Amino acid sequence: MGNGKYALGLVSVSFRQHTPEDILQAVKAAGLSCVEWGSDVHAPCRDMERLREIAVRQKEHGISCSSYGTYFRLGETPIKELENYIQAAKILGTNILRLWCGVKSGKDMTNEERNALLEACKKAAEIAKSSEMTLCMECHRETFTENPDDAVWLMRAVNSPHFRMYWQPFQWQNLEENMKNAAKVANYAEHIHVFNWRGKEKFPLAEAVEEWRDYLEQFSTPRTLLLEFMPKGTLEELACEAAALRMVIGESV
Repeated sequence: MGNGKYALGLVSVSFRQHTPEDILQAVKAAGLSCVEWGSDVHAPCRDMERLREIAVRQKEHGISCSSYGTYFRLGETPIKELENYIQAAKILGTNILRLWCGVKSGKDMTNEERNALLEACKKAAEIAKSSEMTLCMECHRETFTENPDDAVWLMRAVNSPHFRMYWQPFQWQNLEENMKNAAKVANYAEHIHVFNWRGKEKFPLAEAVEEWRDYLEQFSTPRTLLLEFMPKGTLEELACEAAALRMVIGESV
């Protein structure tokens, strides 16, 4: 693992059934420092009152906003709507937005579709630059950036410090495959979503501490590590998952 300090946090969509206040209290109690707020339930981009309330409450709890987890799909969501998400991110106090890149894998796209998506990404990067924000693509299935080679191609083609990546392991691949994928996108990754999944099954992170230490060795410097979804989906598990995350980075618990 690289030298420096990791920021440890939670993806709020892990607990869609709970309020932002519930989540902030649990995050603080678990010793985490930040939250990625989801735009679907907890922090809708047009609900200014909710956004401002979250901003106030996270400051009171001493928690920061690591990022704004949107469901904006490049190439599908009208580009003019990006500004609404950027404004929401600013209210929450972050300059990083998570986006989804397209609606299908690169292997299923024609050259025309690939070029159209690239143009949409370039436009989005210019908007982000003018707002001093950074857009990060998720390594999500059925998006263009599900494949690390396509993701790297896109990063190089857009060629902007305002257009970056997240990284997360694919639960359908083994450790060796995920290690190779992490190494490929490491130079472009801002944040990392952390979990311990095997296919459709979710397991405690404590059972994958060594595996995650191997993953983090692929990154030259510390990233923000965000827990995503609990093994049983309960808020009560967060403290144990956070303790396991601290074990991964070598902090005492």
